[in-house]
Amino acid sequence: MAFNRTAISLAIAMTVMFSSFSVSLAGAYAGYVTARSDYGNGAVRAPVRVAQFGYQVKLPGGSWIYCTQSGFFSRSHPCSDTLRRQHLDFWESQQDDHGGRR
Repeated sequence: MAFNRTAISLAIAMTVMFSSFSVSLAGAYAGYVTARSDYGNGAVRAPVRVAQFGYQVKLPGGSWIYCTQSGFFSRSHPCSDTLRRQHLDFWESQQDDHGGRR
């Protein structure tokens, strides 16, 4: 009976440890960014968080994607640029990236 309690306690402790580790890889919000369309498609505000390999921005659909550069408050605003290119100006960005063709 004591062995069963020990095994159950160990299993619960390991489950809690692994679940808290996965949460720590993607931390709490680091702030918010606002992106404005370059083509008149409006504006959007989204949270930013620190993840394992850099900053991530949350798209309005719920997906988290890495910002284009490592800095959150850098001069070029990579997280707001990522949000703008991936949500507001997605099709225009595709056209710009492929020489005017879609």
